Amino acid sequence: MPASPLLGHHVAGPEDAPPLVLGPSLGTSKAVWEPQLPSLTRRFRVLRFDLPGHGRSTSAVLPDPEPGRTTVRELASLVLALTDHHGWDRFHYAGISLGGAIGAHLAARHPERVASLALVCSSAHFGTAEPWQERAELVRLKGTAPLLETSPSRWFATADGADTPFARRLLGDLAEADPVGYAACCDALADYDLRPELATISAPTLVVGGTLDTATPLEHARELAEGIPHAALKSITCGHLAAERPRALQDVLIAHLPAPHAERGTKIPQSG
Repeated sequence: MPASPLLGHHVAGPEDAPPLVLGPSLGTSKAVWEPQLPSLTRRFRVLRFDLPGHGRSTSAVLPDPEPGRTTVRELASLVLALTDHHGWDRFHYAGISLGGAIGAHLAARHPERVASLALVCSSAHFGTAEPWQERAELVRLKGTAPLLETSPSRWFATADGADTPFARRLLGDLAEADPVGYAACCDALADYDLRPELATISAPTLVVGGTLDTATPLEHARELAEGIPHAALKSITCGHLAAERPRALQDVLIAHLPAPHAERGTKIPQSG
């Protein structure tokens, strides 16, 4: 039987360094983390992945792409398959928005796998299901082109921030996203509500909120930080994509993650 397809991903950093998984937000690709790579890859074995239908991930990785079938649980299972593929039984995790929701799910349901957690401009519940279902239906009918007009003001705090080469690259990722995969990720957000499980998360957790984030306002970050035991809350003056403030995001991540001498990468045996 052929192996199931893996999410598109890229790994960099010393092979014996502690593993760190970075999850992107809906509509972007693993490129959203590129400003952080020079710093993080000095200390960690960094794996960045693309969501289904985004970047180098095909929608074929989805177990069932039919409307309403995809959940964050299934997206998290795809990430676990990646870490198993690389032989990592325990890893640090940081994610933006939907990427953060995947990490929070992993920390709640697979606590033995997540050594630490960073949730960036994310939420325990992204609002009612209907807007996400409507967006999924729109994208299935017309692709992601209708989203390109409103996304810059949702993703970035200022018009100048949305007109940089980095921002244009991320908007290009949105334009090129496969409607099947994008819509399935909307279905996952429609279904997602981790609020009852926040208190079960035991991994050391950093929550980063954007003071100018209109997609997941700062109250979402506060709810995460108040619900997760001993979580630290930091705010950045940014819109939904905190990556627009690369140095500020880098500083809070580096302060949260363990020092390079604190641990080495832990692996599980590769299957034959």
